[in-house]
Amino acid sequence: MERFYFDHNATTPVSGEVLESMLPCLAEVYGNASSIHYFGQMAKERLETARRQTAALLNASPKEIVFTSGGTEGDNLALLGVTRPCAGKHVITTRIEHPAVLNTCAQIEREGGAVSFVSVGASGVVDPDDIRRALRPETVLISVMHANNELGTVQPVPEIARLARQAGVYMHSDGVQAAGRIPAGVAALGVDLYTISGHKIHAPKGIGALYVRKGTRLSSITFGGRHEGERRAGTENVAGAVALGRAAEWIHEHGEQERVRIGALRDRLEAGILARVPDTIVNGDRARRVPNTTSIRFDGVEGEPMVIALDLRGFAVSSGAACSSGAVEPSHVLTAIGLTKEQARSCLRFSLGRFNTEAQVDALIDAVADVAAHLRKISTVTPVHA
Repeated sequence: MERFYFDHNATTPVSGEVLESMLPCLAEVYGNASSIHYFGQMAKERLETARRQTAALLNASPKEIVFTSGGTEGDNLALLGVTRPCAGKHVITTRIEHPAVLNTCAQIEREGGAVSFVSVGASGVVDPDDIRRALRPETVLISVMHANNELGTVQPVPEIARLARQAGVYMHSDGVQAAGRIPAGVAALGVDLYTISGHKIHAPKGIGALYVRKGTRLSSITFGGRHEGERRAGTENVAGAVALGRAAEWIHEHGEQERVRIGALRDRLEAGILARVPDTIVNGDRARRVPNTTSIRFDGVEGEPMVIALDLRGFAVSSGAACSSGAVEPSHVLTAIGLTKEQARSCLRFSLGRFNTEAQVDALIDAVADVAAHLRKISTVTPVHA
C-alpha cells in the first residue's frame, strides 16, 4: 500500500539535498568547531557557512543567529533569557501559543513574574489593540507566534512589534510554522527575537535557531562554555547546523514558487472536502493563513477515529498538535477560538509539504469523504451546526 504524508506541521521528511550536505560532517568533518587544529577549523568553516545561510533566510546578520536544539529551546531561551530574574516583570502572550511558549510563561510565573494571556476570537488572529491594552509599566516582553501550528493563521506581528517598540519592550515571535512558508524577514517583521526549527523545513530534528537582534539583552539559560557568542553553551551540532543552513538556502532559492504550488494544493484539498462532505467547516481566518495548512471540523464525527481510519488507508493527518497527542483534553487552540470540546474533538488538521502532489490530494479527498460517511453512519453523535 502506498502511503502519503499530510502532517508537515508536525515534522517534515529530510530532503535529499539536506541529507547530502550533512553526510560529510558525520564522516569527514567531525572536529569540534571550538578546536584550533585543522579538523576543528574545518568544522568551524562549515558552521559559519550554515550561519550565513540561515541568516539570509531571515534577512539578518550572521552574528544575530544562535544555533539551538530546536524550536522549544529557542522559545525558552528567548523568554527566559530576556525576563530572568523574573520577579516584578511582566510578559504578554496569547492563548493560542505553542506549549513551548505557554509552559515557559508558566515557569516565569513560578519564578515571580506575571503573564497576561490575550484571547483571540473565532478568526484565530489576535487583535493588536488587545495586546496594547495588556501593556503595563513593568512589561518587558511580548511573545506572539508568527503562524499558528494548528490553524495556520498568521498573526499581525509587524503591528504588534510596532506597539512593543513604542512601549520600549522586547518583541519575540515563534516563527517555527512560518519560516519557509511565508516571508520571514526579521527587519520587516520588526521583531527582536525570532525562533525557527529545522525539522519543519526538511532538515532533521535536533537543530534550530534563534534570531537575536543586535543590542538585545539576552542571558544564557544553559551554563558551560562560551559557545554561540556566550548565548548558548554546549558544543555545536555542526552536522545539524549545516543541514539547517542547506534547508534555508533551498527556501531562499525556491520558496516563492513552492508557496504558490502548495497554496494551490491546499485550496484544492479544502474545496474538495467541503464539496464532498456535508457539515464541514474550516476553522479560523481563511485569508490570513500560511499556504500549506487547513483545519477542518467534521460535525458528528470524532477526529481520532478519522485519523486512524485514514492511516489504515495510507494517509497521515493530525487531529491536533502532535505535541498534545494522547492528551485527554481537546486542543487548547480550538477551544480558544470558541469551539466546544465536542466540536474541537471533531477537527482534523491537514498540512502539506514539498512532496505532495495533485494526485495525492485527490486520493485524500476520496478517502476523507468515504471515512466521514462511514463514521457518521455508525455514529450516535448528532451533528452540531455552526
